Amino acid sequence: MTHKRAFTIAVALIAALQIAGGTSAQAQASDAHKILSPQEIKWAPAPASIPPGAQAAVLYGDPSKEGLFALRLKLPKGYRIAPHTHPKPEIVTVVSGTFRLGMGETADQSRAKPLPAGSFFAMSPGMAHFAFTDEDTVIQLNSTGPWTLSYVNPKDDPRQKTQ
Repeated sequence: MTHKRAFTIAVALIAALQIAGGTSAQAQASDAHKILSPQEIKWAPAPASIPPGAQAAVLYGDPSKEGLFALRLKLPKGYRIAPHTHPKPEIVTVVSGTFRLGMGETADQSRAKPLPAGSFFAMSPGMAHFAFTDEDTVIQLNSTGPWTLSYVNPKDDPRQKTQ
């Protein structure tokens, strides 16, 4: 493949991603050249849609708005996320630790597959799943916003808990 053809294909892919992600060229340009070292990542409390104790860092985009985003979640040892679904595909990489992923509407820890650092998984919209951590774990979640999740059992939703 010639360099010119490879460049043309790359430009076409970028344009297609911008259109598919529903983002404007201006919004995409503001994130297009973002470079972060680990020391520059700013952690904050994770969204209220997951149990307290996790931290989050938005690396790219805005999970609350239309368009592509990259979000890291720092999950402490012993963390659990009850069975839930998402309306859009999720692409996840385990950055550090071990993420234990289980499929289905019942959180059975014995059925959760341990995924060590470097592991990858992708899930279709509506696929029920749950997660556990046995050690401090960081995952990177890539998807298109707005990012939401729905618990299989509404009683598991931390937004419904009274303080």
